[in-house]
Amino acid sequence: MSKTNSASNPMKLYCSLFGHQYEVSKKVTLHVKEYTCKCCKRELTTNSNGNLIELTPKFKEINVILEDIYTRRRLRLKQKAFTSSIYLNKAVGY
Repeated sequence: MSKTNSASNPMKLYCSLFGHQYEVSKKVTLHVKEYTCKCCKRELTTNSNGNLIELTPKFKEINVILEDIYTRRRLRLKQKAFTSSIYLNKAVGY
């Protein structure tokens, strides 16, 4: 008889009996997040439809690229808002 994988790891057994306890491990964007189970360290992410799916190397790469695009866009918008506020202050006479 061979031992099952869940019997060798008590935390996996806990998750199989009581369910996973997911917590947000990384915020990629406002809508895309990565989740990790506190017990068994299983990783999930949200897909384009908002459903939770297994975090594969392909989705890890997608999330890294998406995060890079998101942060660059936010930085560009902040700089644009800052420069427009400078021009507004000069026009008003502050």
